[in-house]
Amino acid sequence: MPSPALPSWLALSAAALLAACSPTFNWREVPIAESGLVALLPCKADRANRALPLGAESVQVDMTGCEAGGATFAIAHAAANSPVQAEAWLNAWRAATRSQLADAQVAEAPATVQRATAVPAPLRLDAQPSQQGAAPVQVLWFAQSQKDGTVALYQATVLGKPSSPEAAKTFFEGLHLP
Repeated sequence: MPSPALPSWLALSAAALLAACSPTFNWREVPIAESGLVALLPCKADRANRALPLGAESVQVDMTGCEAGGATFAIAHAAANSPVQAEAWLNAWRAATRSQLADAQVAEAPATVQRATAVPAPLRLDAQPSQQGAAPVQVLWFAQSQKDGTVALYQATVLGKPSSPEAAKTFFEGLHLP
């Protein structure tokens, strides 16, 4: 007659083997806010919201993100009343981000996101910190006009250096607007 402890031992061994084989980046599609954006995240997403000072205004921002492979992957979302307000907020968001980067080497360039608005135009920022041990940052800002006349504004961020060189590219290319 087999020992009753044997099945427990086998179950624990199997669980340990499965955990050891689990991928660092477990990509999944995650809806962002109610605006229609779907993001590809490498791990189970956490959600939060907070007020963010953008220029003279305090803006409610919804955030979705997770940490995997040595980096944080996050998308922030805000709803502006018009393209003019969205562009002002994007400029304030960009300025606030740049001010936090201190003396990092920063490169900004126009970006392309399918179905994003032309105003404000998508913009990419890559920052390599000059301080030893500080995390690199990659940011993509973009917007989309909504049926109700508002403009959904997004900031997609990779903070840190992912253990896979393809992870940031997969994240940014996995952003899909309806």
